[in-house]
Amino acid sequence: MLDVRRLRLLCDLSRLGTIAAVAETHTYTPSAVSQQLSALEREAGVALLERTGRKVSLTGAGRVLVAHAETVLAALEQTEAALAAATTGPSGELRIGAFPSAISTLLTPALVTLGERHAGLELMVTEIDPADVPAALLDRRLDVGLIQDWDVAPRPPDQGLDSVPLLDETVHLAVGGPVGAGLAEHRDADWILATPGTLCHTATLQICRAAGFVPRGRHRVDDFGTVLALVAAGQGVAVVPQLATGRLPSGVSLLPLPTRRRTRVAFRTGAAVHPAVSAFLGALQHG
Repeated sequence: MLDVRRLRLLCDLSRLGTIAAVAETHTYTPSAVSQQLSALEREAGVALLERTGRKVSLTGAGRVLVAHAETVLAALEQTEAALAAATTGPSGELRIGAFPSAISTLLTPALVTLGERHAGLELMVTEIDPADVPAALLDRRLDVGLIQDWDVAPRPPDQGLDSVPLLDETVHLAVGGPVGAGLAEHRDADWILATPGTLCHTATLQICRAAGFVPRGRHRVDDFGTVLALVAAGQGVAVVPQLATGRLPSGVSLLPLPTRRRTRVAFRTGAAVHPAVSAFLGALQHG
């Protein structure tokens, strides 16, 4: 019989790439992870790992086992969720990951609704970039999280996760003054960019490259309220989504751009029927 905890370690190794990263995720030592994976190989009766010096990669059999293990882990998640639905209402911890503008506009009203309807739920919100949400869900640091997909920066499906749509919005160029006829007119402007590695930064670069230029970054800011304040102060121009423009500072103009940002609520495959997750989805989507 294959040990489920060891199967999860093998899947994490496939996703993270190194035993050290798996150990850090589970707060184990690398030696402990290696021992557990060796035990899994004995259970499977075949070599699952190829070791070359300090590097470890999956064998063909290892990749086959990972594919089947993902199905097993999703079934276990669904079983746990079904048991919770059969025995309790929404209660206990629900760890939620979201980006700042969604916390203030979308998430806060949903938290109030959940608190009124389900006093047994302990809601815990973490501010996190959408690009980091899938790993946090798979590492079980979050139970639900908001992920994003831009037209100009699409993301492939995440193995082991499911999601439902939440928001589809226009993206704008924010300018402190007249916006002009198009994006290319602002090619020589100072730009307010998000932190490199975030989805907003990647999307802004792609939008500008499609218009034939690379933006000259002057400021690095992730909070859109601060971004718009800087735009109003004449410190540069910036790409901002519709969600961030509810309280537009005086003097800031918006130019709609030919791209859209889509936000989805993600969770581990099989968890949709968990009462806490289901209640959260209902409050967020329907109020």
